[in-house]
Amino acid sequence: MITQTDIELAHARISSRICRTPTMQVAVPGVDQPVTLKLECFQHSGSFKARGAFNSLIGNEAAKASGVAAASGGNHGAAVAYVAQVLELEAHIFVPSISAPAKVARIRSYGAEVIQDGANYAEALALCDAHIARTGAVSVHAYNADPTLAGQGTLGLELEDQCPDLDTVLVAVGGGGLIGGVAAWYGKRTRIVSVEPETCTALHAARAAGKPVKVDVSGIAADSLGASEIGKLAFEIAKTHVDDSVLVTDEAIADAQMWLWHNHRIMTEPGGATVLAALMRGIYRPKDNEKICAVICGANVDPAKFAV
Repeated sequence: MITQTDIELAHARISSRICRTPTMQVAVPGVDQPVTLKLECFQHSGSFKARGAFNSLIGNEAAKASGVAAASGGNHGAAVAYVAQVLELEAHIFVPSISAPAKVARIRSYGAEVIQDGANYAEALALCDAHIARTGAVSVHAYNADPTLAGQGTLGLELEDQCPDLDTVLVAVGGGGLIGGVAAWYGKRTRIVSVEPETCTALHAARAAGKPVKVDVSGIAADSLGASEIGKLAFEIAKTHVDDSVLVTDEAIADAQMWLWHNHRIMTEPGGATVLAALMRGIYRPKDNEKICAVICGANVDPAKFAV
């Protein structure tokens, strides 16, 4: 299990390469107190994933020799492609057919070779693994690897420095890399709540079963939160350090997406708006004076969606 020390070392390694993304306080409909947003949607490549990708690849001699490969619904692939471009590495990114065109275009814009095949993330991962076996390319897993989790955990380190008195942090969950890293950083100092779409319930189902289990995935956030099984590393952390798990509808996610745009001109993908949906619909109800942060984790969405 990764530790705070692992995350501190990751931060020292990557801090000159990543953005220290801003926070802001907003008045959320139905919530009596201000809510802090951690705007990780402004990170390089459009999501928190750049943190884990940099931590995995900085100083990686094997990657210089054989290149890198990753499977992704979109955001992880964009991050690995961006980091590979910065570090001058060859990259092959495997994405499923459900990946949003805006995300695929973003990956290609960084110079990576994109292989779009497979019905879902699991099938794209199998193709990626076969490529790695053939070529010796370095694998950068989206969530089930210690360097990835430690890199994502730097978001928690950064957030605690920016907002040291938070009571609760809400984190959207796909495969668990972000919540695993953030929960590992905070431990029991701060309440961590996972938020998932009703159609992508990898962590929620695992908590109910007591172990990672396969789930069906679909819906508007499936391209970023559509892992069919929670990562084993993240689940071990979640068992101890994630306090609650809630589910939200696709309709609520879409409403939160448009609320962020219309009220604050923040353009985020469905996965990035998922945590806000839990607050706006009263799925997570804060206590009086509870200091809350919602992590807005990704921005890779087609701008045409927000045309008015």
